[in-house]
Amino acid sequence: MKLANRVSALTPSSTLAITAKAKEMKAQGIDVIGLGAGEPDFNTPQHIIDAANNSMVEGQTKYTPSGGLASLKDSIIQKFKTDQGIQYDASEIIVTNGAKHGLYTLFQVLLNDGDEVIIPTPYWVSYPEQVKLAGGNPVIVEGKETNSFKITPEQLEASITTNTKAVIINSPSNPTGMLYTREELTALGEVCVKHNVLIVSDEIYEKLVYADHKHVSIAEISPKLKEQTIIINGVSKSHSMTGWRIGYAAGNSTIIKAMTNLASHSTSNPTTTSQYAAIAAYEGTQEPVETMRKAFEERLNVVYKTLEEIPGFQCLKPQGAFYLFPNVVEAAQKTGYENVDDFAKSLLEEAKVAVIPGSGFGSPNNIRLSYATSLEALEAAVERIHKFVVGKMS
Repeated sequence: MKLANRVSALTPSSTLAITAKAKEMKAQGIDVIGLGAGEPDFNTPQHIIDAANNSMVEGQTKYTPSGGLASLKDSIIQKFKTDQGIQYDASEIIVTNGAKHGLYTLFQVLLNDGDEVIIPTPYWVSYPEQVKLAGGNPVIVEGKETNSFKITPEQLEASITTNTKAVIINSPSNPTGMLYTREELTALGEVCVKHNVLIVSDEIYEKLVYADHKHVSIAEISPKLKEQTIIINGVSKSHSMTGWRIGYAAGNSTIIKAMTNLASHSTSNPTTTSQYAAIAAYEGTQEPVETMRKAFEERLNVVYKTLEEIPGFQCLKPQGAFYLFPNVVEAAQKTGYENVDDFAKSLLEEAKVAVIPGSGFGSPNNIRLSYATSLEALEAAVERIHKFVVGKMS
């Protein structure tokens, strides 16, 4: 049977493919260290688990409104007031089955065939695929490594056409961990307002920021930019709740209403128990969030130093998220590989370390390593990579 064109053109997730291969090798008893994880290695905080359990015991196991519980929307609204100093109404919030579903639903209601969405590289692997599924065309703009993997206002403006509908800004970034400053966001925002381009601001890693860096939402800069922006966020990364599948979108009420209508015909509602867990995540103690953030920062500081010592590796120090994104093209070439994909494949097969090739993120000279694993495993993995590279070069 012939499948629909929309799915035939999809590119499989490189992240999931590498992770699956690493798990398969582990199941065979092979000592593989996986650095492909896109989720915290901490369990969900206990008070959140307790709140979810209590909600079930109390009979909160039925359908909820398609756009999410009113009480959860209130928690999200308060979060925006506290963290960004911006005010949203309940009509401007939709709770979704994870931030990924929020993005998917947004593009489905926003795009017509041929509409363009500007996507800076390196990008999260699902952005281009979701745009294509909605009939849109991804317009890829290179965030140059010399500019900390960020696009400039000049690049953005040069990419805008009469078909441009939106631009995606992901800060902190997956896969680079880099942040846009307030000044950079202001300049990009001015271009978007000038050309009436919607800003899709993916802020899922906002709580995981290190050193003296600060996350800034483009929507908090001015009322005009708030109007021009749809924020995508959720509790997955901040509260180690990836499996609970609770995300949300905030912005223009007309867009949010359309997303809610679509959700009513696709998912009915986000999982009820998970919504009560998310309320506890936002209204309860934030101490576990800070504990996790500090642990990630410690790991980053340790592993970054040793990673820099690997011949042919060049890496900007991340400012947020939990990924390192070194440029390894020199290492690949000097160890006899035609490209970084082949280099990464050999790292898994020979060094028994699973990393994600940068080609899946639109940056074929890089690899992504997650430090969402124990410091012991990280140090062992980097040691294996170092030994592998030096051995191949000798």
